[in-house]
Amino acid sequence: MRILVVCQYYKPEPFRISDICEALAAQGHSVTVVTGTPNYPEGEIYAGYEGQAHRDETINGVRVHRCPIHPRKKGALHRFWNYYSFVLASNRYLRSLKEDFDVVLVNQLSPVMMAEGALRWAKRHRKKTVLYCLDLWPESLSAGGIRPGSLIYRIFWHISRRIYRGADMIAITSRGFEDYFRTTLRLPSAKLVYLPQYAEELFDRLPKAPLHPGVFNAVFAGNIGEMQTVETIVEAAGKLTSRPDIHFHIVGDGVRLDACRQLAEGLSNVTFYGRRDVSEMPDFYAMADVMLVTLKADPVLSLTLPGKVQSYFAAGKPVAGAINGETAAVVADANCGACVAAEDANALAEALVSLASAPERLGEYGANARRYYEAHFQKDAFLRALTDVLKENC
Repeated sequence: MRILVVCQYYKPEPFRISDICEALAAQGHSVTVVTGTPNYPEGEIYAGYEGQAHRDETINGVRVHRCPIHPRKKGALHRFWNYYSFVLASNRYLRSLKEDFDVVLVNQLSPVMMAEGALRWAKRHRKKTVLYCLDLWPESLSAGGIRPGSLIYRIFWHISRRIYRGADMIAITSRGFEDYFRTTLRLPSAKLVYLPQYAEELFDRLPKAPLHPGVFNAVFAGNIGEMQTVETIVEAAGKLTSRPDIHFHIVGDGVRLDACRQLAEGLSNVTFYGRRDVSEMPDFYAMADVMLVTLKADPVLSLTLPGKVQSYFAAGKPVAGAINGETAAVVADANCGACVAAEDANALAEALVSLASAPERLGEYGANARRYYEAHFQKDAFLRALTDVLKENC
C-alpha cells in the first residue's frame, strides 16, 4: 500500500506514530508522513531543526515532510497558534502534493484540526481516510479548562463533529470512546473499530539490576500536562515524608513541570529527571517497584486509556494510579496493581504504603501485567489489525 500519514507530531518527538510508520515501512508499504517542526513537549523548536533543516528526510524507510509551525512555548495563545499554524501549513503543503496514495491515515491527538488537510486531500483525490483517535474532541478542551456550553466549546464541538464525520473509519483506543461518538457527538452511523495501543519493544528488554536497591521506587514516566495532574503524585509524596524508604521518581516534561517542582520544594523523597530520550526509559522502568499513572477527574477524560499503561504492562510492572474509568477498570481486570479516585493524593499515598509492605504481591502483579499485555496489547496484533483496516479502505 501507498500510505499517506498526517500527524502534527513525529520523531524525534516522543510519539508512538513514529514506531507504527517504521513498522509499516518494514512490511514493504510505502509510507509518507506530513508532520510539523518538532517542538513538543518543551515548546521550543528542537536544536538542528530550525529553518529549512530536515524539512524533507527519510527515517528508517519512512519519508517525512515537516511543515514549518509556530512552537508551543507557554501560554494559551502560543498553543492556539501552534495548533492552527500546522493546520494552515499542512493544508498548503497537501494542496501541492502531486503524489498518489491508496489510503490516508490520520494519527489524531490534540488538536483534532490536524486532520483538516488530510480530509481535504482525500476528498479531492477520492481516497478514504482512517482516523486513529487518541484524544477526544472537544472534550479535551473541557479537561483543559474550557467550560462546556461556552462559545469556544460550542464552536469546537461543531468543528470536531464535522471532522469525525468526514473520516471513513475511526479507530478508537478505548472502548469507552464509542459511547461518546454515538451520544455526545451524535454520530450513530460512524464506522468505529477498537484498536488499543501497544508498547515499543524496548520495554521487553529491561536491565536486570535496579538502580536504587533497598528503596521502594514509584516511577511516573510521560507528559506532565494539565490533564495528567502529576501534582497528585507530588501531594502524595508530601504525605509520606515519614517514609524515607518510599521515593518518587518523575520522568518527563510538560507545561506543568515547573508547577510540580515548586509544589515539591522541601521534599527529599521526590526526584525530577526532566525529559529523557526513549532509549533511556528502560533504566527508569527497571528501577521501579511500581509505575504511576494519574489523570484529571473528568467524566469523559476518564474514558481514555493513556498509552503509558501499555508500556507499564509490557515491562511487567505493577501499576498504582489515581485515575478513574477505563484505566482503573483495565488495572482491575488485569489484577496488576491498585487504582484510587483521580486527584485523591491521600488515597494514593495509602495505596503505595500498602504495596510497599507486600513485596510478594508486587511480583504477582508484575507477572499479571505482562500476561495481560501479551493477551490484549501486543504490537504484532495491533499491526495486523491496522493493516486490515487500511486495506479495507483502499
